[in-house]
Amino acid sequence: MQAAAAALTVLSVLVSLDRPCAHPPAPNQTRHHNDGKTEPAQKKNQPHIIFILIDDQGFNDIGYHNPNIKTPTLDKLAAEGVRLENYYVQPICTPSRSQLITGRYQIHTGLQHSIIRPSQPSCLPLHMDTLPERLRAAGYTTHMVGKWHLGFYRRACLPTRKGFDTFFGSLTGSVDYYSYGSCDGPGLCGYDLHDDEDVAWGQEGKYSTFLFTQRARKILESHDPRDKPLFLLLSLQAVHTPLQPPKSYIYPYHSMTNVARRKFAAMVSTVDEAVRNVTYALRKLGYYKNSVIIYSTDNGAQPFTGGSNWPLRGRKGTYWEGGVRGVAFVHSPLLRRRRRVSRALLHITDWFPTLVNLAGGDISQSRGLDGFDVWPTISEGKESPRQEILHNIDPLHKPPDQSVKWDNKPEEATVRRTKDAAFKTQKKKKKILKQQPKQKSAFKLKTTKKPLVFSHPASKPKPKAKSRPLPSLKHKPLPKSKPKPKPRTKTCSRHQAPIPYRPQVKSPFGGAASLAATSSTRSQPPSCFRSKPRQAVLKKQSASRSGPPPAKSRTQIKVHGKSKSRRTLSHYQNMSQPGMPPTQSHPTPQEPVWDTSVQAALRVGDWKLLTGDPGHGDWVPPQVLPTLPGRWWNLERIFLSSRKSSTNKHIFLFNITADPYERHNLADQRPDVVQQLLARLAYYNQTSVPVYFPPDDPRANPSQHGGAWAPWVDEDEDEEGKYQGVYKKGKSGKKKKKKEKCRLCKLRSFFLKLNTGMMSNRI
Repeated sequence: MQAAAAALTVLSVLVSLDRPCAHPPAPNQTRHHNDGKTEPAQKKNQPHIIFILIDDQGFNDIGYHNPNIKTPTLDKLAAEGVRLENYYVQPICTPSRSQLITGRYQIHTGLQHSIIRPSQPSCLPLHMDTLPERLRAAGYTTHMVGKWHLGFYRRACLPTRKGFDTFFGSLTGSVDYYSYGSCDGPGLCGYDLHDDEDVAWGQEGKYSTFLFTQRARKILESHDPRDKPLFLLLSLQAVHTPLQPPKSYIYPYHSMTNVARRKFAAMVSTVDEAVRNVTYALRKLGYYKNSVIIYSTDNGAQPFTGGSNWPLRGRKGTYWEGGVRGVAFVHSPLLRRRRRVSRALLHITDWFPTLVNLAGGDISQSRGLDGFDVWPTISEGKESPRQEILHNIDPLHKPPDQSVKWDNKPEEATVRRTKDAAFKTQKKKKKILKQQPKQKSAFKLKTTKKPLVFSHPASKPKPKAKSRPLPSLKHKPLPKSKPKPKPRTKTCSRHQAPIPYRPQVKSPFGGAASLAATSSTRSQPPSCFRSKPRQAVLKKQSASRSGPPPAKSRTQIKVHGKSKSRRTLSHYQNMSQPGMPPTQSHPTPQEPVWDTSVQAALRVGDWKLLTGDPGHGDWVPPQVLPTLPGRWWNLERIFLSSRKSSTNKHIFLFNITADPYERHNLADQRPDVVQQLLARLAYYNQTSVPVYFPPDDPRANPSQHGGAWAPWVDEDEDEEGKYQGVYKKGKSGKKKKKKEKCRLCKLRSFFLKLNTGMMSNRI
């Protein structure tokens, strides 16, 4: 019997060896069927993603930056996760939200200029894919609660048509927290609360932060976390104006003397409570252990309405650090290195590829991304793949004085400007002399005492600082071209467009400032300025792929084509895709490299360059936040203007690592860095699409839609093709007559506003 049993055992072993292995397929691999077809295996451990987006929260408006702000939940989540202390957003709402949803810079979506107002027929480009669409393709259930502010003039622009399974919130930029009324000017107001694509009537009286939190918890309760992964975008309208916190939240801040600051801080506390309720639901309902919670603001704070960016410079709407450096942290049990502070350079466009890759989605289908996958940077503390950020290029925003341009000779530009000023002053004095001949000698004395401005150091020019190539550059420096007489029409080179380069810059403060270009694209049609009829340009656009790219005129930056072709990236490739070899090439721009009157901002390594008008560059300590704007607003600006001013007032260069508060403009000391960053701006400008900023449409009036803001354009209507240019307020063919000033009227209006403000600020 024992021999028979042994024989049976040996026989069974031999039979098992003859059979093929039947191991289950590994996760994220494909199963092969007998018919030859393949299907993706079910992905396991896809994390639930909860993205909490806050509106207008400044750098100094959170507890771990300012202990006077009581945010215990946010402080704890940030302390147990990873605080992002070198994280950047856009200075206003629409651009930040568009970059989060699309992963592209606003120069690639046509939203370079301002926000989308309720009456404007504008929204995200209809052809461009979005973050929720990519997550939904990866098997996620996608939901959005809160503020949209990315356009709604047609149904194709609504969140439910952009990848979200459900939507509950407001479509415009600013609504009342209790009545949900939103206005776009006097007499143009309507109700703005929507459930999917319908108006959600009957919610008046419920505080929006609590209402949105309640809807978010309902979504979590109705979803099975073991069935499908969840993506929830909770986009609270707090702490945006109007300042309407519940009274019970104001009392803890009664010691604050400034009423606006007191109310603002109370609204931050409502946000903290909302986040506590959401995280409690995540733990209770079984999401937390496999979840990633991301907290981010959309832009800096507005000091006039109680916010604070101290000690950063600037405010909301500006490209100073106070407007673009955002409060953010990531909290997740999936983080490999927790309880730390990350100072890696990150940008809001990075969330698109980061979250899609984290979800196991296919990022290769999203072409033209400007973001990078930064999850290894956040989770493991690795070096960030991002080395530069294009904050924006807005050709429609120019300062009043557009005469000075960067031309390698800032001294001559300054002399020309002072000569013109002297000539105008002299001409004005001649007129006075004719009118008042008796005071002739007195005026002579006044004018002869002061030396003429023509004796400016231009007669004895200072020796120029040689623009030495930066230490670790592998390419030749920019060639100096001889100055040529300026023709009436500016032309540009038709050679191949520049390709990104990877220079390294040593910081004058001892640190190494990297001027690394971290992406590579195909050559782009140059965006030079040349005056040509629009029809000729449109004819050449069809042949741009085969022939040399056409040039653009200054006016053509404001010209748009049909809806199918506008805001498209025909040659622009995905900047975040691996496998695209970086090329070491240097642009060869002509003179001038960049029109410095154009508003633009660029961050490369430690260096930050601002051109044009970056906005009010003040440092506003919280203790001087005003109830009404007063003379203090100009104190720092007047103090700084008394110092020696820069030779070119349209260029600002800062080493952000050594000078995070932007108090030392190094544009004059480092002209070599300025030139390279200007060339980098010129490169980015070649990849931009035209600005799309259409005029208001009277059909958007809520009175025509039952008293609510709602889509007003039919799907088959080519609304975008109507506008042949960019809308500019207050510009018409005829010059408007100046109205007579009524000082008494202004005084009455001032006291009326003062009285109203005092009454409304009483608690």
